[in-house]
Amino acid sequence: MSLIPDGLPESHRPIALEADRIHESALWSAQGQFEQAKLWRLINVALGVPAAALAAVSGGTALAGDVGVWPGILALAAAALSATLTTVNASRRMTQAQASANAYLQLQTAARQFLTVDLSDLNREDARDTLRSLTNTRDELNKTADPPGRLAYKLSSRNISGGGQSYGADEGE
Repeated sequence: MSLIPDGLPESHRPIALEADRIHESALWSAQGQFEQAKLWRLINVALGVPAAALAAVSGGTALAGDVGVWPGILALAAAALSATLTTVNASRRMTQAQASANAYLQLQTAARQFLTVDLSDLNREDARDTLRSLTNTRDELNKTADPPGRLAYKLSSRNISGGGQSYGADEGE
């Protein structure tokens, strides 16, 4: 869905096209980062909860007395899950993906407002300066954001296709 307004001067059309691309890219990037953050949260819980539970059970079992090798096996399993959780660093990755998603949302909003509110009233030079700023912001975000995985991309596509990135205000247009 293009956000390029009708009646735009021909001199502004290439700027509008590029700003529209930035908006679309930010939409997909934001949603991808949100989906990736959800996956990292799931991994963090899926590894952290069993690790803590196994550690508690192994400690309790060891204190119960003569129960054989089970406390050691449970402790090793807890240690393995904890080591995996530490190595994967899902908590940090979740926080980073969430921050990147929010930054892409800011860019998406700025590009949308530039296209739908400001562009028609700007002279070409000011419009070009704003586009340059949007481009620089996008490039900086792309440098710092971890790329979402394939599953996050598929979930993003499903969410966007299902209207998860649309606003009620846009339905009448």
